[in-house]
Amino acid sequence: MLTRRVIVCLDVQGGRVVKGVQFVQLRDVGDPVALAERYESEGADEIVFLDISASAEERATLLDVARRTAERLFVPLTIGGGVRTVDDVGRALRAGADKVSINSAGVDRPEVYTESAYRFGSQCVVASIDARWEGDVARVYTKGGRARTGLEAVSWAQECVRRGAGEILLTSIDRDGARTGYDLALTRAVSAAVDVPVIASGGAGTAAHVRDAIVDGGADAALVAGILHDGLTTVGEIKRSLGDAGVAVRATA
Repeated sequence: MLTRRVIVCLDVQGGRVVKGVQFVQLRDVGDPVALAERYESEGADEIVFLDISASAEERATLLDVARRTAERLFVPLTIGGGVRTVDDVGRALRAGADKVSINSAGVDRPEVYTESAYRFGSQCVVASIDARWEGDVARVYTKGGRARTGLEAVSWAQECVRRGAGEILLTSIDRDGARTGYDLALTRAVSAAVDVPVIASGGAGTAAHVRDAIVDGGADAALVAGILHDGLTTVGEIKRSLGDAGVAVRATA
């Protein structure tokens, strides 16, 4: 049976982990290397580092943090934020990332997915999609949720996969940081439309929400952040909730 994953996301700015609501109101959470080690020890299946500023200086800082973290981690590490070219992907992989997440640059120039998959393999190319509902349409946004596009989330996810993405990281802007649960309708629609793993992101408030994203939303994995940082639950509690629902997960320590 295929195991489902609990993935911890660490938003990095200025070499520190931060967390906000709907991509704003950021607050300092802690040291990224220490937090990555802590969450791995608690049973996290993967760690994601996202450079939320995406300037050249921040990207260099993130790569340095990634190098130091990769030396200590045994679970896969994904890096995202400010990745614009296939050379950026290469730099992230050389810094120790197992996978690289691409968002805005993929919308601006979709060929980056194809080029990256050709050079490094689809397994390390993650298409990150931030979406917000506009009536009955899930609209894709870029630039950290600030720039509206003409793309619809489901069809864009299909296009990303066609171009070489091996995984979709799907974030609901409406739910980000709200802790009211993942957007199950959005997650279900994208998961049903593509044949690669979909990671649900945005809205986790309890371990039960993670379970719902996988059992009812059809996600292959769920991204969590703030509820762990604030001690509202643990990776172990999330995995116990999944196990109680009959979902296969990797055992925690």
